[in-house]
Amino acid sequence: MNFFSLIYLGIFSLIISVFSFFNIIYSYYFNLYLNLNCYIYSLIVSIVLGSIFIFQHKKKYKISIYYKILTVVLGYFVLTFLISIPYYFSIYNLTFLDSYFESISGFTSTGFTIFENIKHLDQSLILWRSSSQWIGGLYFLCSIILLIDIFDTSLKKTLTNFLSFDISETIKQSLKILILYTVLTFFIFLILKIIDLRTFDSLNLAMTLISSGGFLPVNNLSSIINTNLKEIIFSFLMLISFFSIFFVYNLLFFKKKNIIFFQEDIYLLLYFLVILFSFFLLLNYGYNFSVILLSLTSSISNMGVSLEKSPQNLSFIFLILVIIGGSFFSTSSGIRFLKLYALFKFSINNLILHARPKNIFLNKYSLFNVNIEDIEINRYFLSVIVFIISLFILSSLLTISDISLESSFKLSILTIMNTVNSNTYGLDGFNFQDLRFFTKIYLIFFMIIGRIELLTLLIIIKKFLLKN
Repeated sequence: MNFFSLIYLGIFSLIISVFSFFNIIYSYYFNLYLNLNCYIYSLIVSIVLGSIFIFQHKKKYKISIYYKILTVVLGYFVLTFLISIPYYFSIYNLTFLDSYFESISGFTSTGFTIFENIKHLDQSLILWRSSSQWIGGLYFLCSIILLIDIFDTSLKKTLTNFLSFDISETIKQSLKILILYTVLTFFIFLILKIIDLRTFDSLNLAMTLISSGGFLPVNNLSSIINTNLKEIIFSFLMLISFFSIFFVYNLLFFKKKNIIFFQEDIYLLLYFLVILFSFFLLLNYGYNFSVILLSLTSSISNMGVSLEKSPQNLSFIFLILVIIGGSFFSTSSGIRFLKLYALFKFSINNLILHARPKNIFLNKYSLFNVNIEDIEINRYFLSVIVFIISLFILSSLLTISDISLESSFKLSILTIMNTVNSNTYGLDGFNFQDLRFFTKIYLIFFMIIGRIELLTLLIIIKKFLLKN
């Protein structure tokens, strides 16, 4: 394997060891000894594996796009194995598949859980679940730096023109992401403390919010987010994972400020304001608006968490918002608003050309003097096709597994978009513990697909076929 790949996986293995050590200290401090050995095992294995990965003598710094893809994909299997260790050796007698399912669900920030009652869990294990989301969100952001050339050349040019994507600079920029990601997590934690949430809940929710995750420290969000003010503040905190993580960095630290660097975030802000205004005028009947706001921001940020009183009659609309998703450089999932806007713009221009063939229509973003390249349009269109194919395949597999057609369709969308099942989508009572063996395998596979996109696997398959 390429040396850089080992370094990349080794660093994240050591990050897991840091959280393992933190859980050991936490368990000792609060006398939580029931699952203490689990984190010791995780600490030892992650340190040993991370050290083996990092201290390799064969240094090869050139890395092809295929090695980049393999590195990212391999990380979703190797790192989640390390995260699954505390689940497997805990006192809750989980099978390895259930442990791995919980680990994948956390690392991909999906939030599906095999635990029926969070109140019965050891506090250290609740903290471990939230930590897995935090690590997974960081891994996803760093992986975008590796794979950006596949998905979005135009965004690379406009949003992150200041970045250099060779190996040494990738490591430096990943360090910047780590610092910014940590600072934003601490900021969310402080805000949650200010609105009078207890420290344990604030810490867990901070790691959930920054990563667009779905794991909660309680069974029901309504038990801690129980006032209109808390609902509104919590809603706006979810927007941190909706906008680009580079937005704050560009705004505060990039000296040559240019409006183009905020292109996607400006579009996302306009998109958010439009749907917020639409909900307020048209869909606010019978509900407290703060509840609607929380369901709205939870859906567009791909978190999916909800309150008990969330409007289930609007579940289809919220699912559409889940599919659209947030910023390309955020921890949210989704097809991405800017991609859909570019496709819409391209389609309208081509329709008009049939009516006015002598006119010339340029594919540009309306607010910016930025052209949309044909190759980008093809990639965006392929992303939509891949989503439809993935949705059809997973829905069919879940239906065959004796899950109702409606639940299969909803669950497939949430799985591919890495969004937790909740009251907002009418799936809050779904039981993952009792699913069949292969059904859990399907969900694990497509949760990973939701993070790396099927397009990356198609590139690897194409490479393999060309070799043969």
